Amino acid sequence: MVIPPEIDISPFAHLYPFRSNFMDIGGLAYHYVDEGEGEPLLMLHGNPTWSFYYRGLIKRFSPSFRVLCPDHIGCGFSEKPSPDRYPYRLENRVTDLENFIDNLGIKEGITLIVHDWGGFIGCAFALRNLEKIKRVVITNTAAFLKLAEKPIPLRLWLVRRLSFFAVPAVLGANLFARAALYMAPAKKLPKDVKAGLIAPYNSWKNRIATLKFVQDIALTKKDPSYEMGMFLDENLHKLSRFPMLICWGMRDFVFDRDYYMEWRRRFPEAEHIEFHRAGHYLLEDEAGAVGDAIETFLKNNP
Repeated sequence: MVIPPEIDISPFAHLYPFRSNFMDIGGLAYHYVDEGEGEPLLMLHGNPTWSFYYRGLIKRFSPSFRVLCPDHIGCGFSEKPSPDRYPYRLENRVTDLENFIDNLGIKEGITLIVHDWGGFIGCAFALRNLEKIKRVVITNTAAFLKLAEKPIPLRLWLVRRLSFFAVPAVLGANLFARAALYMAPAKKLPKDVKAGLIAPYNSWKNRIATLKFVQDIALTKKDPSYEMGMFLDENLHKLSRFPMLICWGMRDFVFDRDYYMEWRRRFPEAEHIEFHRAGHYLLEDEAGAVGDAIETFLKNNP
């Protein structure tokens, strides 16, 4: 298996110098970065990012740790099947991750680092595999049902509810991923970084995951992933047995201060650091400072 030939990596190859690995999961090509040796650091991206988002942390920690960073199905260099071949539900994402870790033979010692949808996927995985987890790093995400009385952002509501808008806008014009280049970071992104972030989503069929992730947000009991959302909501407290670090970009327009304070409420013992000049793409705004915080956290919790 190789990088999909339709994806042009030349504009950002210097930023992402990692060997590509592929695993067959359910008959689909699951792409991942596997760099370094030692304790495993498992980094999980969200929507519409991919393993490229973690490039700085991969470079920083792979000399001392085994850094694992998969692309969810439909994202990055992983296969992008049609919905009739893959359901694109949270349950599928968690099962994919379980198969991935089991196939690698990893039994324990995982430090989980999550962002955006990676929080839902990673925390569900952790709750179903508590014996494999050692530490948890939370960045601008949620792993619980929507906060009461807090509406989702308008652009997410439009994508979820108005198919006549969502299909041409997200699949046709790549509006979701392109808008994120300007709305998600607090700082202006360099041209090569922007190219890297959206490179895998370069055609109608390659953008299916960006749409399906939004459609899979669990808001009501009628939503297919609501049951998994309830499982997370009711069991998340079990992660309090692990050392936890919360790093938060305070200019996030989706996972804003209210979500940050909910994590603080649920995990009062967790270490927490606020990044007031960073947005949703925390690692694009403050990669060095976040890396410093994680390095200190790892050293203080051997």
